[in-house]
Amino acid sequence: MKILIGILICLGAIIGLIVVLLLVALIKTLLTPSKKSEYKAPEADERALDYAHKLSEMIKYDTTSHDGVHDVEKFEGFHKVLEDLFPLVHSNLERTNIDGNLLFYWKGASSEKPLVLMSHQDVVPAEGEWIHDAFSGDIADGKVWGRGASDTKCSVFGFFEAVEELLKEGYTPPMDVYLSSSCTEEWAGDGCPKLVEEMKRRGVKPYLVCDEGGGIITEPVGGIPGNFAMVGVFEKGKADIKLTAKSNGGHASAPKANSPIARLAAFVNEFETKKPFKRKLLPEVQAMFEKLAPYASFPLKFVFTNIWLFKPILLKVLPLISAQAGAMIQTTIAFTMQKGSDAYNVLPQEATLGANMRFIPHQGMDESLNIVHKKAEKHDLKLDIIYASDYSESADINGEGFKLLERIIGETFEGMPVSPYVMTGATDAKCYQEICDCVLRFAPVIYGPEQMAGMHGLNENIEYNCLTGCVDFYKNLIRAM
Repeated sequence: MKILIGILICLGAIIGLIVVLLLVALIKTLLTPSKKSEYKAPEADERALDYAHKLSEMIKYDTTSHDGVHDVEKFEGFHKVLEDLFPLVHSNLERTNIDGNLLFYWKGASSEKPLVLMSHQDVVPAEGEWIHDAFSGDIADGKVWGRGASDTKCSVFGFFEAVEELLKEGYTPPMDVYLSSSCTEEWAGDGCPKLVEEMKRRGVKPYLVCDEGGGIITEPVGGIPGNFAMVGVFEKGKADIKLTAKSNGGHASAPKANSPIARLAAFVNEFETKKPFKRKLLPEVQAMFEKLAPYASFPLKFVFTNIWLFKPILLKVLPLISAQAGAMIQTTIAFTMQKGSDAYNVLPQEATLGANMRFIPHQGMDESLNIVHKKAEKHDLKLDIIYASDYSESADINGEGFKLLERIIGETFEGMPVSPYVMTGATDAKCYQEICDCVLRFAPVIYGPEQMAGMHGLNENIEYNCLTGCVDFYKNLIRAM
């Protein structure tokens, strides 16, 4: 009886503690004022339409890049388009062309805190049937259509136009400004590294680098409506890997156990069902959820305001709520390519599986690849690492550079919240981290669901009413330096 009473007392104490903690969380949530993202792009005017026509000309020139192919002549042609569209930039700034990769230098009143504005010229291949031809640059339904419209000729246009207009005013920037644009970003080529080497040769150490990667995202998390400036502060590492299973082959009428495809399937199933990678809420990710909390519906607000209490639950449910959010808390592996026999009735002597990995800081490249290697050995598979690079260091979300960008976003896009953001994809920005302590990823254009779906997909487009804000952001950032 005493044991039962003791158990009941313990149980009551636990329930009481849970009630107290939930009450504290509820009070904290109720005391946190609810907010609403007020920013919407203005209606398109003549200025926006003029910008749309310039971006259209850039899209019309096909700058598709392919892995390992250096087509310098193609990009030289695109440079002529840029020269026609932005003559003052080309006549006033010092231009360096390294194998099609561009670096423009605008001398400022001081060289103490240089600013680098960057985005890439190249685009991914356009396949499938499009509503508007992929390189038409059509202007219709309030949008500019075509490959590169949102990824990312829009931001290349934005900073070139900003400098063009400032030059027209006779403006001299307070600090040196560099415009950097590679032509190999889409396949992680050597374009941006060459530009960084040139900067190192000149002894330039940028104060701030602003690349694409983040952006103005409409509803960044389901249940949080409105436009939010999501500023990428670091990006995950990545690897392309190949797994090979071999056997003696044979006729399919008498299949042996543990055939190559069966072993590969078992390997995939283990990763899909047992999830071997650790989940952790990084400080930058926690800061993002806390920043978004006041804008969320009550259930999400309750959780995001009280991460101190709900962190264990959040780590379990985030991947179920959103693949993007899930990718911010763990290393991921995506199985993308597979090949076996060339005939239905022949067992393969060799079957292969391709996968793409993205490494998180708390379980980086070496540890993550070691996990895959051990699983491969378990299933008698050979692992080949085609390409691998580790995660980048995070910019300081409380530092001067982030605060500066946050202020300029607030001044340019009135009523729009700013949040740190983890890049689950990859950009050229990581190359600059060798020479710059504050590398941020923010393209100042609006990416709604349609634009997000179009990047690397069908019917890529950008709503051109957001282009005026894009240009103004870059102008304001240059002035603020």
